Amino acid sequence: MEAHRPWPAPAAPHALQMRWRELLFAHWPVDVAALRALVPTEFELDLFEGRAWLGVVPFRMEATKFRGLPALGFAENFLELNLRTYVRAGDRPGVWFFSLDAQSALAVAGARALFHLPYFTARMSARHHDGMWDYASERTQPGAPAARVHVSYAACGPVFRAAPGSLAHFLTERYCLYARDNGGHVLRGDIDHAPWPLQPARAVFAEQTLSDAAGFGPLSGAPLLHYAEQLDVRAWAPTRV
Repeated sequence: MEAHRPWPAPAAPHALQMRWRELLFAHWPVDVAALRALVPTEFELDLFEGRAWLGVVPFRMEATKFRGLPALGFAENFLELNLRTYVRAGDRPGVWFFSLDAQSALAVAGARALFHLPYFTARMSARHHDGMWDYASERTQPGAPAARVHVSYAACGPVFRAAPGSLAHFLTERYCLYARDNGGHVLRGDIDHAPWPLQPARAVFAEQTLSDAAGFGPLSGAPLLHYAEQLDVRAWAPTRV
């Protein structure tokens, strides 16, 4: 097992590989009772010193490829935007996604089928301007709750590795995701990557309604911000817990 991982990566071949680029972690503390009401009861909330956290995470997917298959072409590189929190099933902490908006309809369909995750199609753009990323997303999935994000962000400090036990480590060093299939069974999907190359970040949210669409309402106060330039990731198909 690699020293930074809390448990060994699966011995079976991974299903998917990708690179995450120009990623912002924006985290807000949220009311534990409000979060409990929106996370399925099969999962234990994973709290940091008694506090619950909700993350808005815009980034770019690059070099996305299923193992053993040709490159995905126009679905290989696309923008993605996640709303996430932190849970446990058994003894393994992981990520619970309230939504994942993506620019690629093919990626949305594939991720829904393979990973049972709440992906939605969205109209998205990102451009680098005056030293910051200007990132915009508007959900277009028919029948889905409307959700928009417009944020400008950039790194504002040197790269660091989050210390084990720190809040930054708790929020970012996650090595599995959780979902439920159509039958309500709990699924765990392992992921593997090097430790996050984090940087302090600055960000200005002109608009953010992902949390409204998920049932939280607006998020108040300044978020805790981290930036990562890129990280290579492997992902395994989820299995029942």
